[in-house]
Amino acid sequence: MDERALANSEARIFGIVTRLLANRALIARLESDQPLYDAGLSSLDMVNLMLAVEAEFDVEIPQEHIAPENFRSVAAIDRLIASLAPTP
Repeated sequence: MDERALANSEARIFGIVTRLLANRALIARLESDQPLYDAGLSSLDMVNLMLAVEAEFDVEIPQEHIAPENFRSVAAIDRLIASLAPTP
């Protein structure tokens, strides 16, 4: 992925997280490396986050990548998505 595509993917992930927080009536200023649990997302929110990321990026996250460290922060999710992208 080029740098612009990576920045765009991070913005899309921020959008997903912001919507999930808004659904819980939570307003948080998020940083890329901020733990999402600290922002107020619950375990159920994390499952919804994973499903939303799969839908947004039209990917299926392999079972071996469904781990807390891959969904810890926006930056972690962005790295996961970049790792799943086909290489040219």
